[in-house]
Amino acid sequence: MKEDIIVQIMAKLKDIRKEKNITLQELAEAAGVTKGMLSQVENNRTIPSLTVFLSIIKSMHIDINDFFTDFNTPQSSKVIFKKAVQCKPFEKENTVGFHYKRIMSSTIDAYHVDFVLLTLMPNAQRASVQTDAFEFKYILKGKVEYTIGAEVFLMEAGDSIFFDATEPHNPKNVGETEAQLLVLYIFNAPK
Repeated sequence: MKEDIIVQIMAKLKDIRKEKNITLQELAEAAGVTKGMLSQVENNRTIPSLTVFLSIIKSMHIDINDFFTDFNTPQSSKVIFKKAVQCKPFEKENTVGFHYKRIMSSTIDAYHVDFVLLTLMPNAQRASVQTDAFEFKYILKGKVEYTIGAEVFLMEAGDSIFFDATEPHNPKNVGETEAQLLVLYIFNAPK
């Protein structure tokens, strides 16, 4: 199991782009990819091919060897243990009222899995998104209206849903208090 190396790589791409004051559009054009694709990579919604990854690195004028310094390498243990203080908030799309906290991320065999705690403030909603993964959501508390494609599901504490996230999807907190979801993203690991 390789703990969150892929997440670290995607976060570093985003951080470097922001440090260099390069817009998503500018980098996408320079790397020969779409702005949407680049956004999905930065927001952990897809894992780029090696060719796309190298094109992004080259377009930001980064030495590939320098890019890979300072990564936390995986442990050789078959167990990944994290203390609560190690679970860090992170940002996905520009959303209001969506608070993400990564619990655990690992690559197991041919899959990359990402466990996230998502808190939705009252009335929080966003435009539909697509993720190059399968998603599992378990409602810990609150009321969430989940739209997947043309279907709408009203979910309450204890309810769960599993779906192909390439289908447009969008959660909306329809309760009067914050809602909390345990989320599992399952990606095919890059080859």
